Amino acid sequence: MTSGFSTDGSLAIHHRLDVGTVGKTPTERLEEFYQIKETRDFINNNNFHLVALQFPDNLLVDSLPVASKLENGTGAKLYILGDTSYGSCCVDEVAAEHAGAQCVVHYGSACLSPSRRLPLMYVFGKKTIDLQKCAAAFRQFYPDHKSHVVILYDVTYSHVIDDFLILLQPQYENVVASTLHVDGVLCKSQGQILRQNEDGYIDNQKGLYGDRFVNKFGRQFVLNEGCSIDHHSMFFIGKEGATLTNFMMTWNKCSFCSFDPETGAGRVETVNVNKALMKRYYLVERAKDAAVVGILVGTLGVANYLAIIEQLKELIRQAGKKSYMFAMGKLNVPKLANFLEIDVYVLVACPENSLLDSSDFYRPVVTPFEMELACNRSRKWTGGFVTDFQDLLPGGCSYMECPEANGEGEEEVDMSLITGATRPTRPSSVDQADTTSHLSLVHENRSIIVAQTHTAGSFLLSRSWQGLEPKLGETAVTKAVEGRRGIAIAYEEEQKS
Repeated sequence: MTSGFSTDGSLAIHHRLDVGTVGKTPTERLEEFYQIKETRDFINNNNFHLVALQFPDNLLVDSLPVASKLENGTGAKLYILGDTSYGSCCVDEVAAEHAGAQCVVHYGSACLSPSRRLPLMYVFGKKTIDLQKCAAAFRQFYPDHKSHVVILYDVTYSHVIDDFLILLQPQYENVVASTLHVDGVLCKSQGQILRQNEDGYIDNQKGLYGDRFVNKFGRQFVLNEGCSIDHHSMFFIGKEGATLTNFMMTWNKCSFCSFDPETGAGRVETVNVNKALMKRYYLVERAKDAAVVGILVGTLGVANYLAIIEQLKELIRQAGKKSYMFAMGKLNVPKLANFLEIDVYVLVACPENSLLDSSDFYRPVVTPFEMELACNRSRKWTGGFVTDFQDLLPGGCSYMECPEANGEGEEEVDMSLITGATRPTRPSSVDQADTTSHLSLVHENRSIIVAQTHTAGSFLLSRSWQGLEPKLGETAVTKAVEGRRGIAIAYEEEQKS
């Protein structure tokens, strides 16, 4: 409930936010659903005195009783993080550090992006599911018992996967179940505790299984011998959302089926991935046409986010484009509409938040991978898609070094598929201090140079309105005066009708 008072103390505004009890966990299930005992052990065994509890919006209704139970069993001072800076699936370590917390307990669905700053415990919550219906849906989709199927799932259903496999065995011998890992640390269904990465774990697994070992988005599994990932089907347990979309975009050559535990229905995912990919390719063309790029900081907690920002800055600079960095928290249309000089934005975020639908925005928003397609000549469009920016960094599975400029004083050009105009794909020199780029057409001893100014500063100069003029030293100094009193609909000095 929020209230506003006038200067005489009378209630002027009364606005009630009724969250109700929809989605509230019954008291008798709190201990199990939120794993209170395991969380207490995590806090007590590590002697934590200041703990941050991060809840998504849909679980915030349970935050007070959960915090009360934990406080009674640990004596620690608890902070509830109810409004995350970015996506709730990411660990908000920055907000936790503002409170001086020694660790974070993250509740609900998670993207499992690696984090580095604070000790962490995941509590996914144990959502209910009818395993018999789920198994029946699986058998309906895969009547051939020899089918090669990888089982993926939302993290909130990780506690039932072992029981689900028992229902399928021994009929389905080629079923592969994924396990949840972050930096090589197994997320067990009892406690979901993560403290630090196990050095060399990933390398050891690759040494044992080679290309059969898959480690993506916090999921790990080993493919059946003699089969590639494209030869497997995917069965996803969970509702439609960012997690499923991320999987389908990444493994777009695999067929997908899903089972939604909330509705109890299964379905073949018939979303035309090729159409989605072509839409993303259109955004790549927009990025190629762009002269001014805005880098949106969409995370402060995912490991190596600063490294990918610096890599993008250099890549954009070498492509002859200007870049500006923006840190504005959660994105919306009005925020980005303030910067019309930006031609395209690139969003640095976790894999599940990177594929932003920017159809309502005034400027398109692309992923770091799409920006690399636009600026890095070494990277070609093959239909594959990378949503995790970790793969684009040096040492990543999709890293490609950007070639140096030719240094011969000539630009390479191609034609825009959107405007039909020619555009430089590589400037003759990227070490230019001026703010213009140009296209040179040289024929024997004659040349034509078309100057194109590409900076946000020049765009500002072309505006009819450029903001308030400071007029330093020209404005007389006056004393502050008392303003109006009351609320906008009825100031005190106004006569009442």
